[in-house]
Amino acid sequence: MTNKNSNTGAKPADIGLIGLAVMGQNLVLNLNDHGFKVAVYNRTTTKVDNFIAGPAAQTQVIGCHSTQALVDSLSSPRVVMLMVKAGSVVDDFIRQLTPLLDAGDIIIDGGNSLFTDTTRRTQELHKQGIVFVGTGVSGGELGARHGPSIMPGGNKQAWPTVKPMLQAISAKVDGQPCCQWVGNDGAGHYVKMIHNGIEYGDMQLICEAYQLMRYGLGLDVKQLHEIFAEWNRGVLDSYLIEITADILAVTDADGAPLIDKILDTAGQKGTGKWTGINALELGIPLTLIGEAVFARCLSARKDERVRAAAILGSTMPEFDGDVAACVRQIHDALYGAKMISYAQGFMLMREAAGEYGWALNFGDIALMWRGGCIIRSRFLGNIKHAFDTQPELENLLVDDFFAGEIKKADHGWRETAKLAISLGVPTPAITSALAFYDGYRSARLPANLLQAQRDYFGAHTYERIDRARGEFFHTDWTGEGGDVSSSAYNV
Repeated sequence: MTNKNSNTGAKPADIGLIGLAVMGQNLVLNLNDHGFKVAVYNRTTTKVDNFIAGPAAQTQVIGCHSTQALVDSLSSPRVVMLMVKAGSVVDDFIRQLTPLLDAGDIIIDGGNSLFTDTTRRTQELHKQGIVFVGTGVSGGELGARHGPSIMPGGNKQAWPTVKPMLQAISAKVDGQPCCQWVGNDGAGHYVKMIHNGIEYGDMQLICEAYQLMRYGLGLDVKQLHEIFAEWNRGVLDSYLIEITADILAVTDADGAPLIDKILDTAGQKGTGKWTGINALELGIPLTLIGEAVFARCLSARKDERVRAAAILGSTMPEFDGDVAACVRQIHDALYGAKMISYAQGFMLMREAAGEYGWALNFGDIALMWRGGCIIRSRFLGNIKHAFDTQPELENLLVDDFFAGEIKKADHGWRETAKLAISLGVPTPAITSALAFYDGYRSARLPANLLQAQRDYFGAHTYERIDRARGEFFHTDWTGEGGDVSSSAYNV
């Protein structure tokens, strides 16, 4: 590799960025606002020209028509950030860049890459002398423009170089940047994956509350706008509640609520699915987020649902109860289930830290999510306090604050579950969260019968409550099975 810098006579760029979709463009403008000189490249070079002539006009942004020109425009150590589609596109650009870079130069992947890909890339590029960073960026296009949550991980050798830039452009809460080093290899993208999983859960919970009030209680969209706006002034204060209130206030050209004209089929890009798969691999009961992913899958089967409704019927019984009381109970159900969503997410991160050898700072992660990102909410400050006070906290639900809050939500949560079932309104995330809560606080679960069943048909053995853990027993339940037992595994 040779050092080629033809940018003589002009101040070289501090960072290069490849990928000029909305997120990439807004990050460039954010960097420029904070005094960093940025060189940009896009495979469709007309996007470069249009960006330089349009949004980046009157800035110091440099437009480049090749990766070679981009690299040549950078100061050393060179920093190149990729804002491209996850998967093979990232690897393609890495292959293009590495022959042009020197040892110690830095590549940052700011897309939603699978954390195992980031681990592989970090280790492969380290062998070539290139320093790789995989960072989650949350906040959507507005966050990218005005201050996102940034979750960097990978090769920590890059941190002193990239820290001033990433922290400068990140969101700030109480003067603290929502950007801290997360951990080695794929840790940054892993934490972003969990963030997105919690986002799936939060969105599904809000949608279930909306449907229960809209079609179960019969409230109109204007009333729902007012309810969500009110909720956003209390303990449910969060970005997603805020934008839900905003959405419900928007009307179409004919004056009717726009929300009623949007087709009820949800898309997804895979991060929620990845979260659920990883939870299964690590044996963590990520029930709420799993249900949120499955709810999107069910929504996508629109034509099939319409045919089923014609056969099975979908008419809900008319509600004749106390609407105001039910709305308060739905509020509590949403609050209680939301706490479960975060508790399960942090459970999974805790397990992953041990499995993958990451020293994750959960208080810092909560801080990074307090501003700029999609799941920012009021009680993230309480999560940070919980882990700052007890770094080895086993589960958020046993923290004093969260234990007290979830107990307060308990009655309304249960009443909401009963209401939804009686009205035939599907609430898979709200009810699965309640089932997890009841299971988590049960000192005894029916797995003793399950183990007996497994031993009966497969000689899988069981442990006894009157013997030491780790000692296994087998019973010849039929008198014909003998004493041979099967091997087993635990998650």
